[in-house]
Amino acid sequence: MTANRVRSQAITEVLNRTAVETAETRPLSEIWAIDVFNLAKMEEALSKNAFKAVKRTVKTGEPLDSATADIVAAAMKDWAMGKGVKFFSHVFYPLTNITAEKHDGFIVTNADGNAITEFTGSLLIKGEPDGSSFPNGSLRMTNAARGYTAWDPTSPAYIMWTANGPTLMIPSVFMSWTGESLDKKIPLLRSISAMDAAARRVLTLMGETDIAPLNASCGAEQEYFLVDQHFAVARPDLLLAGRTLFGAAPAKGQEFDDHYFGAIPERVQVFMQDFEEKLYRLGIPAKTHHNEVAPGQFEVAPYYEDANVAADHQQLLMTVMKATAAEHGFLCLLHEKPFAGVNGSGKHVNWSVANSTQGNLLDPGTSPEHNLNFLLFCGAVIRGVHKFGPLLRAVIATASNDHRLGANEAPPAIMSVYLGDQLEGVFNDIMAGKISVSTDGGVMDLGLSQILNFKRDPGDRNRTSPFAFTGNRFEFRAVGSSQSVSGPLTALNTMLTDSLTWVADQLEVQFEAGKTPPEAVACVIKELMELHSDAVFGGDGYSTEWHTAAVEERGLRNLPTTAEALPVFSEPEVIELFEKTGVLSAAELNARYEVYAEQYVNSIAVEAKLVIDMAKTVIYPAALSYAADLAKTYAVAQEVGASFDTTQLKVIAENANLLLSTVAQLESELECHDFADAKAHMSHSATSIRSLMDTVRSYADALEAEVDDALWPLPKYREMLFIK
Repeated sequence: MTANRVRSQAITEVLNRTAVETAETRPLSEIWAIDVFNLAKMEEALSKNAFKAVKRTVKTGEPLDSATADIVAAAMKDWAMGKGVKFFSHVFYPLTNITAEKHDGFIVTNADGNAITEFTGSLLIKGEPDGSSFPNGSLRMTNAARGYTAWDPTSPAYIMWTANGPTLMIPSVFMSWTGESLDKKIPLLRSISAMDAAARRVLTLMGETDIAPLNASCGAEQEYFLVDQHFAVARPDLLLAGRTLFGAAPAKGQEFDDHYFGAIPERVQVFMQDFEEKLYRLGIPAKTHHNEVAPGQFEVAPYYEDANVAADHQQLLMTVMKATAAEHGFLCLLHEKPFAGVNGSGKHVNWSVANSTQGNLLDPGTSPEHNLNFLLFCGAVIRGVHKFGPLLRAVIATASNDHRLGANEAPPAIMSVYLGDQLEGVFNDIMAGKISVSTDGGVMDLGLSQILNFKRDPGDRNRTSPFAFTGNRFEFRAVGSSQSVSGPLTALNTMLTDSLTWVADQLEVQFEAGKTPPEAVACVIKELMELHSDAVFGGDGYSTEWHTAAVEERGLRNLPTTAEALPVFSEPEVIELFEKTGVLSAAELNARYEVYAEQYVNSIAVEAKLVIDMAKTVIYPAALSYAADLAKTYAVAQEVGASFDTTQLKVIAENANLLLSTVAQLESELECHDFADAKAHMSHSATSIRSLMDTVRSYADALEAEVDDALWPLPKYREMLFIK
């Protein structure tokens, strides 16, 4: 079957598809967390003493003794085997943005040759995958292969169902034999612990006596695209790179704003309901779903959870989403920019800090100017973003996210804080030494008797801000849709730890000088804003005026590419930040720089190879074939005395020749290997390679606009985005 025949057949198959029939939905009360070994199930299965010990570990981080681990392991095994489980796996989170798992059976043989089931505390606590075959940034050499996984009791075990049956999954950390973190979970747990200690110090100074453990919370909105599998298999770029490397803009895109929150296509709606029912079984609180801005783009948003569990659930959500999409005949695209010219996909991380005694420390209440704890914690966030904005850019730096930042509702690469008019006024008044009185948003009255009046929020939202306050939390909007949220959460917790430590130091000075708490807080916030208010910006983050002012007047850094952002990991201030908070050692931090730099270079290299292959073997032959048809038509016409305008043939020939010549340049640049260091290699990829790829694309997309539609081999944007 010829390539263009494959495309035609794909269109026919997609048009004839119907929604997949799914099992009858069950009430939420019957399926919620049914496949999770959570505290509720532990309470039923464990002795009172064992359950109390596990609960203390989960709630406060208190160590769990080996005898209790044995009891938990036995109960976990019995629960899982009661559901038909024969295998278990420590699931862990290497530096790949996806999960890893090694499956073991609940089986041992005895001297009589009989098989019995066994699962002890030691098996629960420790696993042993290879420590050198995962990305490790030279922390492990190939001949030093031992690595360990260790059970994280603060994140509940669960059962993952596939066509091959159920498997017990045990969330775990992953480390080398020498003790360095090789994963994303260990730094996150360390950052939570460090933030807890710093926050307790501030709250104690503020006179609080009953202080429960503090934790960060996270609710990560997940954007994604769905493309029918029949189209996807005809697009090598979608299958291997996760995005379209070629594709002319369709006549209609998202300019009518008619897809956002529009009626969800039936097939997609069925997929969403099936997907979310699976999430509910796993205790993942999916809250909303809807059409996103671009055609073919959608979003699911879970309710907030403790950061560590939320990070694990986010990874699980992506896994379940992709598997369920395949069951419904879709390819789920988590790439940040799978289609040029339309909205990209992000993962907006809603982040806050709270405990069970003081509540949400980033909730301003009705009068934020009098909420001293809020002022201190919110001020600490402002300071953190100002001091470590480049770090926040680095932790969301990937080759795919570079395509998204700064356009189509994605924030720019310059890190700033949006507070809203009310809060910005409060902090500016304190900086100016004024007595601040906040105002609420008033009442929304439309003058329609049938529409009830309601209280308006005190401030609007800013969709161009990378880090925006949204009522009782901050929304980190720059995180990419394919990323693990662990890295961004770790950075946020760590920078907050540093700022809260600074706040505590300043409070001690003020209290020693005899200041009252309100006076001390006013002095600390005034100094903080004088030093760090340049990070606060409430205007249009896309405007050229802001980009100029941010860099030239405020001294903020603009790091538009990953090649420019990742070296931040090697800067002395960042190394000191992670070392003094105990979140990452210098070696662990450098390992992450090496791993992410290599991933960046490899990602672009894969795309470049695909561009070369598709240009030479798919696009050029199609152009050549149509050019030959045109030339024959013109020749026959001349023989009978007719004439046709040959402009189109000349345009095709010119673009086809330029396509091949640029491909040759790209091949030559890909062969360059003599780089001084990772930074130089990344720079070459970001400039020379990416630029040539874009140029090849421009010629290919021009050819798509000229070649006979019946001869074009690749599914087009209008088909992939609009046919569901």
